[in-house]
Amino acid sequence: MSKYLSDLLLTPAEMAAVDTAAAASGIDSFGLMERAGAAVAAAALRLHPAALRFVVLCGPGNNGGDAYVAARHLQEGGATVALFHLGDPSRLKGDAARARAGCAFQGQGLELYQPESGDVVVDGLFGAGLGRAVPAAVGTVIEQVAEADIPVLAIDLPSGLDGRTGKVLGAAFRARNTITFMTRKPGHLLMPGRELCGELAVFDIGIPARIIRAKAGGLIAENTPDAWKAALPPEQLETHKYKRGHLVVFSGEADKTGAARMSALSGLRAGAGLVTIAAPGAAMAANAAHLTAVMLHAIDDEAELEDWLSDRRLQTFVLGPGFGFGARARAFVSALAERRLVLDADGISSFKDDPQQLFYFFRGEPRLVLTPHEGEFSRLFPDIGGDDALGKVDKALAAARRANAAIVYKGADTTIASPDGRALINTNAPAWLATAGSGDVLAGIIGGLLAQGLPAFEAAAAGVWLHGEAARRAGKGLTAEDLAAAVLPL
Repeated sequence: MSKYLSDLLLTPAEMAAVDTAAAASGIDSFGLMERAGAAVAAAALRLHPAALRFVVLCGPGNNGGDAYVAARHLQEGGATVALFHLGDPSRLKGDAARARAGCAFQGQGLELYQPESGDVVVDGLFGAGLGRAVPAAVGTVIEQVAEADIPVLAIDLPSGLDGRTGKVLGAAFRARNTITFMTRKPGHLLMPGRELCGELAVFDIGIPARIIRAKAGGLIAENTPDAWKAALPPEQLETHKYKRGHLVVFSGEADKTGAARMSALSGLRAGAGLVTIAAPGAAMAANAAHLTAVMLHAIDDEAELEDWLSDRRLQTFVLGPGFGFGARARAFVSALAERRLVLDADGISSFKDDPQQLFYFFRGEPRLVLTPHEGEFSRLFPDIGGDDALGKVDKALAAARRANAAIVYKGADTTIASPDGRALINTNAPAWLATAGSGDVLAGIIGGLLAQGLPAFEAAAAGVWLHGEAARRAGKGLTAEDLAAAVLPL
């Protein structure tokens, strides 16, 4: 994959526009198909040198055309090839028809395929643009291949996956390898698509980067430092702790203080100049017994909070980890309406009966970051969360627009969305990050970045990425304490 395109994710509609623009510019579209099919055949031979038979499954569109080209190259390379097609191949049009005409195989109907030991399936039934459930015949073959444990090499995307959402449309192959062309699609990174793609390779078939960038919306991308590094504050020799930001984390009651401490330590390690835990008077001793670099301040009610907020240096807050659910959380959030806030866990759920109240508090310049997991997202955005027609990116974007907030929609494919339509899909988090307390650490990291002056979306995205890197450093078997200790500043 070209380094100039590695940051891009093109939706299936955008990729179709790229193909059209490439043809309109005079580029031979069949030449592109030829290079794509040849790349697939080369990958199949390299990855499966001991295959007894390559079973090439050809669909009714250009994905099938790529497969016909691959079948021809496999045969020319000396491999044993069996070809099966979906539907009537005589109805193919354009480049796909030309690819079939150049292939010496007669082929058989897809329903006649029976897995044999030593098979390798080359899946060219559907590409990333599939928008409906796969036909029953395809579902049957997917099931047979899975039961026989036949390795699958998918062209573009395993058939049955939605290229925009990563969702399974009825049934989908679980590929060992996937070969796509020019750029990745969101469905390659979103779950369960990411798992079903296996090892993904992107092959450059010769479409100029200028055409791709001209048709790319540029609003959906992978969450890498390139997406937010320009927003990082410059390093300065002449600075002090307040210039690096003061983060306040609210603690829960005396028996629920650990979550706030993990958030506070994470914010400090993420680079905040100083961090204070604001705790109920009854929880001061429990917190003090475990804190060194983090300061403590007693806050019992909204009136005390309002009085403390007269110090205008207090601009950035984390509320939610271990805080408790209900009216007190809502009152504190109301008092913070003019400040920057990371709202997590109990803080989010406290607004489930009246989300609009929360959104009203934070109108204007986006300064709110919401970090919901699946259940919390559905409590705050029940209609969006319950809309099965939407993928995770589209849900996160709809929520961000409604809330006027940066949304961190957590999960194995954590998605970060901005009210202005940008979205990033995170990929660097290892599986062992799913442990109790990891969300508290994430909230603190984001808070620490907000305190240093990063805009809400960039702070959220950078925080999610730092969270994943900390988990990699901490290693398998980590606890939330290990994770917090492994956080490093940008």
